Amino acid sequence: MIIGTAGHIDHGKTSLVKALTGIDTDRLKEEKRRGITLELGFAHLALGEGQVAGVVDVPGHERFVKAMAAGAGGVDLAVLVVAADEGVMPQTREHLDICRLLGVKAGVVALTKADLLPGLGAEWRALVDADVATLVAGTFLEGRPVVPVSSRTGEGLEALRAALVEVSRDVPARGVDGPAFLPVDRAFSLKGFGTVVTGTLLSGAFAAEDSASLLPGLAGPWRVRGVQRHGEGVPRVVAGQRAAVNLVGVEAEAVARGAVLVHAGEVSETSMLDVELSLLAAAPEALPRRRKLLLHLGTAQAEATVALLDLERLEPGETGLAQLRLATPVAALPGQRFILRGPRALPGRGATLAGGRVLSISPPRRRRGGAGVVAPLLEADPGTQVAWLLRQAGYRGLTWKELFARSALASRVLSRALETLGARGAALLVDKERRLYLSGEVFEGMRARALALLDAFHEREPLREGLSREELRQRLSGELEARVFSRLVQTLVEAGKVEVERETVRRVGRGRTLSLDEDAARTRLVADLGAAGLAPPTLHELAERLRLPVPRVRELLRVAVAEGRAVGVSEELYFDAGALAGLKERLVAYLRDKSDISTQAFKELVGQSRKFVIPLSEYFDREKVTLRVGEKRVLRRA
Repeated sequence: MIIGTAGHIDHGKTSLVKALTGIDTDRLKEEKRRGITLELGFAHLALGEGQVAGVVDVPGHERFVKAMAAGAGGVDLAVLVVAADEGVMPQTREHLDICRLLGVKAGVVALTKADLLPGLGAEWRALVDADVATLVAGTFLEGRPVVPVSSRTGEGLEALRAALVEVSRDVPARGVDGPAFLPVDRAFSLKGFGTVVTGTLLSGAFAAEDSASLLPGLAGPWRVRGVQRHGEGVPRVVAGQRAAVNLVGVEAEAVARGAVLVHAGEVSETSMLDVELSLLAAAPEALPRRRKLLLHLGTAQAEATVALLDLERLEPGETGLAQLRLATPVAALPGQRFILRGPRALPGRGATLAGGRVLSISPPRRRRGGAGVVAPLLEADPGTQVAWLLRQAGYRGLTWKELFARSALASRVLSRALETLGARGAALLVDKERRLYLSGEVFEGMRARALALLDAFHEREPLREGLSREELRQRLSGELEARVFSRLVQTLVEAGKVEVERETVRRVGRGRTLSLDEDAARTRLVADLGAAGLAPPTLHELAERLRLPVPRVRELLRVAVAEGRAVGVSEELYFDAGALAGLKERLVAYLRDKSDISTQAFKELVGQSRKFVIPLSEYFDREKVTLRVGEKRVLRRA
């Protein structure tokens, strides 16, 4: 569990952490000199019964909200610090807004500098209590303990610790079995160890010898040399813990706050997110259909164009669906919380405007109607979520590994969801080797489309036997994988819908059909080729003789070729199959006797002009009967 501080500058957050843990989280010289927290600080707190919580201390100054948001992204339980002598201040409100928007569900209020209360009087205390009650009304802190505490005298420390233990019982465990996901808040180099990155592990686990990537941009993979928790080496760190991870091969200078440590090849970076978005009730105006804001996600920040889905505006206090289009890529998980900040501070509470949770990663650019597509994810159980992801993937499908990253489900939950979907035909395992799944709904749509394409083909081209497998695959989708297509054809054959002959696919009972006129034309065409021998009329000459369009004659010639009665030597020349077979026999006999043949000798063998000799010699080269060597040809050996 991670405990995070929140509150206005100089309200005693760092002093409170030191009084509770004995650890001074202000580690920078500048922080010591100025007496204020500039960066995130880290400690750990024993809560009893063997439970040790990580503690994140955040800066309170409004100029360092970026660092505060980076620390708050992994917080399970917030300690909202309010100084007894000042009460609620602007950053108190903004920090509470950030905690709410980031999904913090539990916490306590620490009324610091309590040793000053007697001198301030009962009236002041009542005013501060009323301010705090108004502030937390309707938030996760409503009804939670407000504990007076003094870091100077130690008053109330044990009461605060007890309140934290009590409230911590309401904190749900994080997903240890999900994709490993550690937003980096620090990166540094230690002599003898190399690069160390630290952060709060939001999901999954890391152990020594794991293969890791840093996203965006540092895919590696990098080897994990070791891991630490609370300054001590451990075999494994898991979700909900502060962790230090020692990496081999990457330079600390290359790693910035905002990077995310993941298992290599598991999670990918993205520049587009579908989100559920809530605009703060205190926002001064509605959010328009398009607006540029600053996104804080985990420890990263990026400029984002917020595009509302099917809404012209989002009013203060309302929640809607949106797409975030980012200027720079980030790594994200479904369910991850974020905040959006504007260029100007809201009166009395900072620049935080909105926030929400990620619904899907790497979606296509949404157009009008996009809200209806994304809406099923709002209350999605694992089965609904996985079925949605498979539908969105279309013909490409998703591997188990891709589903794991895009759903952020625990591996056993994902496997159970796929089994349930598979049992009712909603998910199909189409490639066991790659563990590639396809939506059952998409697969049925693909079957229907394949049949429609074949039907249209037979109507349009009755003289052809059918479509080649590759042509049918390309017409369905150029990106359709061969194994998925083979599975499709197999199911259509098993259902008695299509038949396959070698590489040709056709509807059952369909194929080449000739009318009486076409049959008569085909008979005359074959007769003309037979009579012409090795000097056949060209395609256009045949069209003139038969008084038919060239495309129709070409189709009749293809029929003759399929029947084995003609052979296409070039686009314009088709020969009688028997005449060509006879020439081949004479050519092979000549080459076996003479070893090679010149163009002139081949011309004499054919007994025709160069109009026919050149295409025939090139045809025999293509058919691997002959091989051209210089100006002569030799018999090609098998």
